[in-house]
Amino acid sequence: MKESDTLMTLSDTKVLLVDDDPAMVRLLSKWLESGEYSVRTAGDGDQALTAIEEECPDILITDWEMPRMDGLELCRRVRQLDLPHYIYTIFLTVRSTPSEMIEGLEIGADDFLSKPVYQGELLARLRAGTRVVELERRLSLVACTDPLTGLLTRRTFFESMEKEWHRAGRHHLPLSCVMLDLDFFKRINDTHGHPVGDAVLSLIGDVLKQSCRASDEICRYGGEEFCVMLPETDEQEAAAWAERVRQRVASLIVPVGNHELQISGSFGVGQRHDDNQKPADLIDQADQALLCAKASGRNRVVRYQSLSNINELNLDSSGQQGGLFHGIVARHVMTPLVVCLREDETVGQAAEFFLRSRINSTPVVDADGNITGVLSEKDLLAVMVSPACWKDPVREVMRPSIISYDEDTPIQNIYEFICRVSIRRVVIVSGGRPTGTISRGTLLRWFKNLVTSKGLLEDEPVLQTGEVPDPHHSKQRLAETARELAHQATELERRFEEDVEDLVPYIVGGATGMQGLVNDLLAYSRFANQTTGLGNGMQSLLRESGLVD
Repeated sequence: MKESDTLMTLSDTKVLLVDDDPAMVRLLSKWLESGEYSVRTAGDGDQALTAIEEECPDILITDWEMPRMDGLELCRRVRQLDLPHYIYTIFLTVRSTPSEMIEGLEIGADDFLSKPVYQGELLARLRAGTRVVELERRLSLVACTDPLTGLLTRRTFFESMEKEWHRAGRHHLPLSCVMLDLDFFKRINDTHGHPVGDAVLSLIGDVLKQSCRASDEICRYGGEEFCVMLPETDEQEAAAWAERVRQRVASLIVPVGNHELQISGSFGVGQRHDDNQKPADLIDQADQALLCAKASGRNRVVRYQSLSNINELNLDSSGQQGGLFHGIVARHVMTPLVVCLREDETVGQAAEFFLRSRINSTPVVDADGNITGVLSEKDLLAVMVSPACWKDPVREVMRPSIISYDEDTPIQNIYEFICRVSIRRVVIVSGGRPTGTISRGTLLRWFKNLVTSKGLLEDEPVLQTGEVPDPHHSKQRLAETARELAHQATELERRFEEDVEDLVPYIVGGATGMQGLVNDLLAYSRFANQTTGLGNGMQSLLRESGLVD
């Protein structure tokens, strides 16, 4: 909305005339129409309130004395209504005492016309009222719209969304929200200057206004972010709308000197559901989807409902680290991947893989072991309606991309992402090959082990620097345990190479022994840094026992 769109002319000014005297109504209507005002009439206060709810006028002219509801009560009721704009109110009255004038002004009147009414005075007061209304519109425009793009401000957008939210719930109508963020906008400002950046923002605002219906609301949410409310639109329809806008934005060419600047945007889409408690929940869902769209390569549309599956995305690893996460990267926390599905395996083989491994999703790799997609139980169920699909290769039913992080990604990045969105698991890769996964359960287990390693779950205190450790509670003990764990793993591997008739006892026994050793490593890990403070006698004892060199 541009400022010029809000400037009023006399013919634009809507006047509601309220009087129970038909002759007075006919006379004043004729005078107002001669002054090029748009006029509607009502015979009493009740009719006037109905007319105001149907179409809010700019100016209300009402008689003071009327049956059922007088002008004073009508004015009071009007001031209590939640209207799209201010109504300038003029009383027609024979009352002229100071106390009566004060009463009218206190209740919300703006001006008075004494009866009998004269045409010249009526039109002059209408022109004065029009100037007041125009000024109010200008001030409202400044308060409610972004000066650069002409879109709604964030506060005004929330007010409008609050009303639409309750309407959607009352009438069981869908309501969707789309968040848009311009890709790499900071580079535009840094490279070409803020005037070019402002021109781009204004251009995007125009594209959004041209792409929206009259019932849609658009706001500049902040910086290069925009938010669009789409009433009576479900998430799938909103995503289709967002995709059309994305393509339109991507096709824009902005001339900058001798160069042409191309723009792209990332979109997140969410829909109102009964379990949403407030409009902010819907915006947060769209924001989560936007976060995934940006992190997965930008210039795309992501729906919030799609985040319930591990699919669609390939996230970058930018971010910061600190606190408990300092120095911890993905490979320190991930659960290693032992085997993945190959893209040339069949749907039937994939189903058997899921049943045997008791997992619900897995990365898919090509012949070279590079990750090419992801397959879940849900993906298999979607195609199993036809028996012929059991022979189809996995590549035809898998999702072509996946949420993945490099092994060297700071764990804080992954932690913040999993906490922020509804996705439960991400895949860890090295050189394009999947090497592990990190899920909410993985992080919980890591936190629990971290607490255990610090001795916070047991009564025994952690030794301070300079204290003499028990030789069984030392770095050397941990090293011995690790060596034994490696030995048992090697022995178990050797059994697989032998011609053994029944491997189950070896597997169960080996796994049980290794599980106990892993528990020992965690329990004594608090002593891993105890390498100083040993007395000469203790050092000699450890050497004689072969625990240290």
